[in-house]
Amino acid sequence: MIIRFKITSALITTVRDDLRRPHPFAHERVGFITAGLAAAHDSLLILARSYEPLRDDEYLRDERVGAMMSEQAIRRARQAAMDSHAAVFHVHTHGGFGIPGFSGVDDRENAKFVPNFVSVAPQSVHGAIVLSDTAAFGQVWVGRAGPRPFITRFSEIGMPIKNWRAAA
Repeated sequence: MIIRFKITSALITTVRDDLRRPHPFAHERVGFITAGLAAAHDSLLILARSYEPLRDDEYLRDERVGAMMSEQAIRRARQAAMDSHAAVFHVHTHGGFGIPGFSGVDDRENAKFVPNFVSVAPQSVHGAIVLSDTAAFGQVWVGRAGPRPFITRFSEIGMPIKNWRAAA
């Protein structure tokens, strides 16, 4: 399956700017991107629509991770997925340059909470994305127990258009 993720330059700038803001105790920021979908044959196109950052009070103190979301934050994002029938992607940044990757903690935590979005909005795929300062990497859940393919290609739509291959 070929999975493409498209986001405008303005929206990805908003996301990156928010994720760079310091938090009173969390070591990093996280948020959610909502998206629409278009599918044909063996291709899926994910079109980013909006970004919703976590509120400061939705972070939990947990020294084992850079940022831990509260149940309230996940519930709010699940409600948005259910109400809008949108795809929802958890997003955070590792900074730096080039194509990033998920850490072991990212893999473990994504596997815990992303399937919950599928439960409330099964008409969409949902997933997780990690950004660098110049690229992105992501994974999609196709059902609660279905395959979890990686996003094949990202496109930043602006002047100039930027494309990068994120998975083979």
